[in-house]
Amino acid sequence: MKTLTIIVIIYGVLVSGCSRLAPTERNLFPAGEWVDLSHDFAADTIYWPTAEPFKLETVAAGKTDAGYYYSAYQFSAAEHGGTHIDAPVHFAEGRESVDQIPLDRLISAAIKVDVSEKAKADRDYQVSAADFEAWETQNGRIPDGAIVLLQTGWSEHWNDRMKYLGTDKRGAEGVAELHFPGLAPEAARWLSENRKIKAIGLDTASIDYGQSKLFESHRILMGQDIPAFENVANLDRLPAKVAMVIAMPMKIRGGSGGPLRIIAFVDRAKN
Repeated sequence: MKTLTIIVIIYGVLVSGCSRLAPTERNLFPAGEWVDLSHDFAADTIYWPTAEPFKLETVAAGKTDAGYYYSAYQFSAAEHGGTHIDAPVHFAEGRESVDQIPLDRLISAAIKVDVSEKAKADRDYQVSAADFEAWETQNGRIPDGAIVLLQTGWSEHWNDRMKYLGTDKRGAEGVAELHFPGLAPEAARWLSENRKIKAIGLDTASIDYGQSKLFESHRILMGQDIPAFENVANLDRLPAKVAMVIAMPMKIRGGSGGPLRIIAFVDRAKN
């Protein structure tokens, strides 16, 4: 009910505009802050070694003959790079493409599981079912309909391709040398069979760890229409329980994924 209330309030804010809200209306929103969980897109944004990187080309930028300023750009990139979403069809034939994912699966309360100390000791660390069980021991059962976020601490390496991916090579040679944390297949299966989650995200380049060859965690989750958010930023700024996450991808018809703007609302009265 609380999540629904916050969604209704957000809708009212967007429709009415914050500047036109009366003081009493502003007070309806809980004390807290919005946290941007997205990396920006630029020429140095990290993409999979075999993927085309982000390119931004200038169409116009400057004063026109009529005397006013005008700028416009065109961009191109692979679907899967930077902060992005993997739609279920990415690894499950016949499942939802990015434009078909229901909005209510992309907007929900969330939980964060922090395994950053374990990942620091092992860059190939895979989040286990035991990690989720340990979280539940401290915080209670993962709520039905939650978005699950995994903090490995890898976001701190975002500006260093070598540290983030484990290699700076491109192509198949680069894929063979990938080393970063991910979600163990047995943990993906535990989540999909024992909990009812809407989506999952983490701060590395893939839900499966870097050395995965079969991408089993992708296949398990996406076979159940559970989308994944990858290369998520600023998870260290979130508590174990997050009031709301909103993840809005580019709506590419038939797409297997796309750039993602993801934000979280942290209720400071609760944290």
